[in-house]
Amino acid sequence: MLLKILTRGGGWTLKFICDRMLGKLAKWLRIAGYDTLYVGDLPVEIELEDDILASNFNDRILLTKDKELYKKAKSVNRNVFLIKSNEVGNQLKEVESTGVRFIPVMDRCSVCNEFLRIPAESEKWEVLKKEGIENDLAEEYELWYCEHCKKLYWKGSHWENMIKFLQKHSINLRKINK
Repeated sequence: MLLKILTRGGGWTLKFICDRMLGKLAKWLRIAGYDTLYVGDLPVEIELEDDILASNFNDRILLTKDKELYKKAKSVNRNVFLIKSNEVGNQLKEVESTGVRFIPVMDRCSVCNEFLRIPAESEKWEVLKKEGIENDLAEEYELWYCEHCKKLYWKGSHWENMIKFLQKHSINLRKINK
């Protein structure tokens, strides 16, 4: 079982940081609403990554495929989980086995981890124009916006494909508290 972090509001949450080999897993954790950092997004020199991951971000569970990093993190009593699979579907199953649930939600940007919000009209049209989308997607979908990435999200066919991917890998989609 992974360590749950007590939040200021008194609830429990799971926060993660993924090593460089787990970028796709980091995106899936974000899609499921978990606060997840990815070392590849941080301003860290590659040769210093292992030391930084083992000794910092202690409010987060370290997910790694690197056995040496796992041992180093364990030696300093770091909350760490070793991922064995190379395939993201199986990685999801490994993490799910610890009690983590992968229910897609529109909470966090899958690219940068920032919270999503409802876009202003001007933001919506700016993104639609930039992406070459002439239809007003808001007429058909509820939209969410990442202020940092200037990206729109909606539950279109890609959403259905994510659900199918999770089902294909036998990921439990029943809602339970995180």
